[in-house]
Amino acid sequence: METFPVTERTRVRRLPKRATHVCDDVRAVLDAGFVCHLGFVAGGRPMVIPTTYARVGDTVVVHGSAASRTLEAGADGVDLCLVVTHLDGVVLARSAFHHSVNYRSAVVFGRARAVTDEARKLAALRAFTERVAPGRWDAVREPNAQEMKATLVLELPLAEAVAKIRSGGPIDDEEDLALPVWAGVIPLTTRPETPIPAPDCAAGTVPPEAVLPRLVTRGGRG
Repeated sequence: METFPVTERTRVRRLPKRATHVCDDVRAVLDAGFVCHLGFVAGGRPMVIPTTYARVGDTVVVHGSAASRTLEAGADGVDLCLVVTHLDGVVLARSAFHHSVNYRSAVVFGRARAVTDEARKLAALRAFTERVAPGRWDAVREPNAQEMKATLVLELPLAEAVAKIRSGGPIDDEEDLALPVWAGVIPLTTRPETPIPAPDCAAGTVPPEAVLPRLVTRGGRG
């Protein structure tokens, strides 16, 4: 079983039984999401931004404006921390103390590298687009030279990472089990709604059917 090394940054000290360094567990948490929080420390002050991402093999790809302070810092070689969290349910116990939530989270540490080769940069953007919306890249206009210049792409190696997962029902104290209080889990999921076309969409165009099933699988434990 392939695992990430346990380091001082990835060692989970609070409820360590919920931690996993198994590579496939971390990849599964990353592959189930769209949004991460990317952060670094500058001048003693933490900087954190939400952004979209994609896992491409053994790297996590992020992109944005070439003027982004966070992406610029990443390109300059500062240590980054990328966090992805999924909230899967609210856990109601018979005591206030044992209320909890079901979740899946992944944390990746490391130094990113800027993708400067035009062919690799275009391939990274294609992979990102296809991961978010399969089949979309071939249906739309590719980025032009000006758009490519205005976009900074970073690859964060997936080498130092850990996942933490909580699932299942409440863990009540034995003496509380007889209390006449409902206990259990309220599942939470993310699901797509009916597509809303742009007002200037050409007549006869339809939503991309390939995208909707992909989005559906991202809800809950999918």
